[in-house]
Amino acid sequence: MEEVARYWRHAEVPGVDLLRARFVTHRYSRHAHETYTFALIEAGVEVFEYGGSLLRAGTGAVALLNPEVVHTGQAESPAGWAYRVLYPAAEVLAGVAADLGWRRGTPSFPQTVVDDPRSARLLRAAHVAAEHGDRLASSSLLRAALTGLLSAHAGPGRLARPAGPPPRSPAAVRTACDLLTGRLADPPSLDDLALATGMSPFTLLRAFRGQTGLPPHAYLNQLRVRVARRLLDGGVAPAEVAAEVGFADQAHLTRHFKRVMGVPPGAYQRERGAVTHGPAGGRSGQERTRPGLAWAPSLPV
Repeated sequence: MEEVARYWRHAEVPGVDLLRARFVTHRYSRHAHETYTFALIEAGVEVFEYGGSLLRAGTGAVALLNPEVVHTGQAESPAGWAYRVLYPAAEVLAGVAADLGWRRGTPSFPQTVVDDPRSARLLRAAHVAAEHGDRLASSSLLRAALTGLLSAHAGPGRLARPAGPPPRSPAAVRTACDLLTGRLADPPSLDDLALATGMSPFTLLRAFRGQTGLPPHAYLNQLRVRVARRLLDGGVAPAEVAAEVGFADQAHLTRHFKRVMGVPPGAYQRERGAVTHGPAGGRSGQERTRPGLAWAPSLPV
């Protein structure tokens, strides 16, 4: 079985590196990272020495390694293992902890290998978004993953104050919604939205979800699907619709469109009798008026 690995920097959040790899014979020598190491095992089993113990992380497990702790790593069997890893710098995690209202200090994770499906989902979503997603999804999902890992697994007794209910900031949320509506194909990052609203990213996330029921990246995809429906009704081909509303490709459009509408965009368009036309504007059958992106969809705020 071939070994593959990719290591890169997070495009939107400084101080975060990522690794996606499948290893068979590779063995890590004893080493330590300046950063945290949050790894999701997607296949196989990794065994590793950590803090004087030999640990085992199987498929679906999440490994939570603190900075500067010496460890190793290798496959348990000839089948190897595959995993996704986030390497956030200590100051990145400390910043998220501060947003949560935690006391000053470096968060630590007392349990190294956890079987927690929610943490696994959060970590995987953040990693996939950083690999393939847009700016807003990658930054929002990363913060959600780090918040979830801290809340579920970091050492107890660090809360300086309760988080309290989501803040009510209608003007700030409306500003963020307007920015997302106007930039479907080139959305701002979470940090950009926070700067525009004068809020911290964490506070904006809580306020936005509290008032719309969705985090900003999910709200953006709802807007994209609504505009996509208008374009499909106007006869625009699904591949072109995907590009115009900001999805990476037609498969990306199809995935989100089906989640909302229950059917893929091509089937939706055929059943509604829309006549497709390409970028050059050639049409057949009944003429359709193509809606522009100036149309502003609305979601409750």
